[in-house]
Amino acid sequence: MLYFLALPLLLFLSFKPKYKDSVPARFFLLHNKRFDKQNGIWFHVCSFGEAVALKSVLELLEGEDIKISTITHTGYAQAKKYGVDVRYLPYEMFLPFWAKQQKVLVVLEAEFWYMLFAVMRAKGAKIILLNARISQKSAKKYLQFAWFYKKILSNVDIIYAQSEMDKNRFLALGAKNIEVIGNIKLAGKIKKTKDYDKPKSQVIVAGSTHEGEEDAVLQSFVEYKKGKNNTKLIVVPRHPERFESVYKLMQKYADKYSLTLGRFSKAGSFDYDMILVDAMGELNNIYAISDIAIVGGAFSEGIGGHNPLEPAKFGCKIITGKHFHDQRELYKYVHHVQYVEPNEIYGALIRSENLPPSLVEEKIELNRVIEKIKQKREK
Repeated sequence: MLYFLALPLLLFLSFKPKYKDSVPARFFLLHNKRFDKQNGIWFHVCSFGEAVALKSVLELLEGEDIKISTITHTGYAQAKKYGVDVRYLPYEMFLPFWAKQQKVLVVLEAEFWYMLFAVMRAKGAKIILLNARISQKSAKKYLQFAWFYKKILSNVDIIYAQSEMDKNRFLALGAKNIEVIGNIKLAGKIKKTKDYDKPKSQVIVAGSTHEGEEDAVLQSFVEYKKGKNNTKLIVVPRHPERFESVYKLMQKYADKYSLTLGRFSKAGSFDYDMILVDAMGELNNIYAISDIAIVGGAFSEGIGGHNPLEPAKFGCKIITGKHFHDQRELYKYVHHVQYVEPNEIYGALIRSENLPPSLVEEKIELNRVIEKIKQKREK
């Protein structure tokens, strides 16, 4: 009933660039046929970040029959890079006849879909939660429906949690067979895809920014630049559909403060006071030539922060917000990070001059996880 009531909204979203592929595929099965084969290993991820994190696991499963389902178009695009069978996860009422029998279903992070778990369990799949987490904010909501989540988690064979705190939250929901292994993002090889010459100036990058964050960064940057003429700002928005609006905002600051502004896609250089990187897959390449990284997604509630391992890998001095709850486990491993409010970014830029670069010292061992994934269900 809810599906039919939502049809007008779904049709409307189908015409938006962000959803033009994912909504028709998920809710109407358009160009979203069943997996070609059965009895393989099916990974389900939500979006881009989880798809990237999956790389280190897939490298250890070379030769296996791998399938990946995802929710977002950015996650789908990343998963396609692995050269495996990729689909959008259909709306739950389609799953009983859409899903094929597989040996194992591996679900990353917090993708708790009742019908997915129930259907695959009924079809004989071993179900594993990998990199599993429950944020503090979500835990309160889950506990209100503990009976429901206990039913969902009863279909799961083993949970590999990110932290002891996550383990305790799963236990409170009635889950069993939980192991803490840390965050699999620690196992990923963080690399750049291109080499750019570092500008002969201080470089500040605002990476994975969301709406409202660029304004706070730009205000801080123009104030900071008054005393530091030889510095530049590179802005890399999280979502490509925001490139135009972010560029217009940057243009306002450029005009007001007589700063030069360029689009990376057109100029291909960093010979400006401010540069908008309006291209996907460039963030690590930019971190590699940056001195300070302002990591977005944490300056307001509701997003939860973004991965700090990448800027730390390239020796950036990290500044981020205080709302990084979804990345709390990763930030435990990163040293020398400043956590500030939006109006405190300028002060953090000043303090960064006397701080060492951020760094990561921890690692994770995935071999026992891989062995568990490879095991067939006992008959």
